[in-house]
Amino acid sequence: MAYVRKDAATLTSGEKRRFVNALLEVKRRGEYDEFVRMHLAYYASDGERGLRTAHMAPSFLPWHRRFLLDLEEALRRVDDSVTLPYWDWTRDRTTASAPWTEDLLGGNGRRSDHRVMTGPFAHRQGGWAIRVGVTDGEFLTRDLGRRSDPIDLPAKSELEWALKDPVYDVAPWDSTVTKGFRNKLEGWGAGRGSASWRNHNRVHRWVGGAMLGAASVNDPVFWLHHAFVDLQWYRWQRRHRGARYLPAAPPDSGDAQRGRVVARREQLPPWDVTPAELEDVGRIYRYG
Repeated sequence: MAYVRKDAATLTSGEKRRFVNALLEVKRRGEYDEFVRMHLAYYASDGERGLRTAHMAPSFLPWHRRFLLDLEEALRRVDDSVTLPYWDWTRDRTTASAPWTEDLLGGNGRRSDHRVMTGPFAHRQGGWAIRVGVTDGEFLTRDLGRRSDPIDLPAKSELEWALKDPVYDVAPWDSTVTKGFRNKLEGWGAGRGSASWRNHNRVHRWVGGAMLGAASVNDPVFWLHHAFVDLQWYRWQRRHRGARYLPAAPPDSGDAQRGRVVARREQLPPWDVTPAELEDVGRIYRYG
């Protein structure tokens, strides 16, 4: 029977407590840092050689769908009542709204060094030391809204701009494409500054701190953010019935993207699964 992923703003105090406790236990067991390592290992950009799976590629959505399922399975081994909540950043748009409450993810970082001082993931609570990252800092950092150069979270209209595109992705299947649902949702845009960051990418920028780099998994909000991104794929599929993951087949020989992107029925590293097999997970979970 499928379980339900709920909006973080609707969680009861008990649901929040169980989710937090399960996350802390997965961290204590050493499993959580393996998720950070995996995301670091598979964060490859357009400019790098070889296969791209997690970002700047069509498999952005199925890769993170499977990544979320792996974390959710780890949480449910601790407490089988726990599921991943999602953060609707088109509605909960302030530093005081869900999920930035004392009993869920805690709040903003302090102004001096962006260190998170409140909530269960503050370093002083003793259960959330950063051990795998791109800097030497051991504490979680955030700069919600980017105080020195403020930006806003994506609006519903920006999300709708992505959702109404009926094509999943287009050649050359990277961060430069201006058409296709995948990159409009992932959010790589042209130009400089905040206008070039759309939807998913803009949210990472708005949270700031640990969420800015390839080690963004160190902030638990990563999972709530990506659960909402996953929900958009779910909604897009239902709006555009019959639309499928693209490319359907590997790029032709001689194409610069040959061997660099995953086609619909090709294996999606590091798992033994294909994007096609991840298009419908309705038997596993649904969104409430």
